Order: sequence, then C-alpha cells, then structure tokens
Amino acid sequence: MRYYRKIVGERLYLSPFNPDDIESYTKWAKWMNDKTVADTYGGYHNLVSLKSAKTTVAELIDYRFDIVLLDGDTLIGHISIHNIDHLNRNAFIGIVIGEEEHRRKGYGHEAIRLVLKYGFNTLNLHNIMLSANADNNAAIACYKKIGFMESGRRREWVFKNGKYIDKIYMDILAREFSSKT
Repeated sequence: MRYYRKIVGERLYLSPFNPDDIESYTKWAKWMNDKTVADTYGGYHNLVSLKSAKTTVAELIDYRFDIVLLDGDTLIGHISIHNIDHLNRNAFIGIVIGEEEHRRKGYGHEAIRLVLKYGFNTLNLHNIMLSANADNNAAIACYKKIGFMESGRRREWVFKNGKYIDKIYMDILAREFSSKT
C-alpha cells in the first residue's frame, strides 16, 4: 500500500504526505492548473510546475495529508494544517478536492472534520482558521455546516475574472467543534 491510514473516517482516510511521492506532486500541479480548482483560490494566473509544487509544499506546510478514498485507495485531494502558532495554539487549514468527479459528495466535509479532530485533540490547538473567496458558496456552506463562523473579511481582496471579490476568513474554536461531535 502506498498510503498509510493515519486518520480514518467513514469513506476516506488521511495519509501523511510523502515528500518522495511524485504522483502526489503531479496531481497537485495538475489540480492547481485546472481553472475550476485554481479559481477557488484566485490563482488561475499562476503557473504551477512540478518543481514549484514541491517548493511550495516543502516550505509552507506543517502537516499535510493526502485525502484517499477507502474504497480503492484513490488519491482525491490534499488537506493541510499550516501556520501553526504553538504558543497561542492556533493554525490555518487548507483543502483541495482535485477532480470534478469527487466534488460535491461530502468528501471535503469529512476530511475537514477529521483534520479538525486531529488539530484539536492531538495537536492541542484552540482556534483553527481558513479562508474562502466570497463567491465560493459551496465551500462556505460546507464550512458553516461544520461549525466555522465568519471572523473577518478582506474587501475586494481577489481580482478574478475581471472583477474584485472579497476574501472571507472563518474560524472554529475547540469547544465549538467538540460540542458538535
């Protein structure tokens, strides 16, 4: 098995990212160059190569996991906990579900809940934050369903498809998450 079942859910598991796994970097670069995926991050203008994908992951991510389906061990995305501040016990998370066929099936919701449980219970974090473009209604609805609340907004922060859109910041506290589980 090429993936390790570190954090197991009902339909998927989170496997520690293997920095030697060329397939994972290749898929990451492919997903980040896909207009639908890149538009959710306001980054379609960026060109993501295999080399830049490796550099980005190596420099920016504290805990990165492959999101893998239990049925067939299929890699469908990545999720990370990054910018960890151990003194203040807070961090950011980021997620991407790469292929269209795996979106809108609840995999992102399940992966986020698994990584929040890990962040709060194992890493002893107190506050976990994420951000989304204001036009990413599906992601925002998913985050709210999990228990995230809007904590800030950068007005007209992202220039996308010829217009400016807001960047929304959302967070969840450990006690809010544990009360929902």
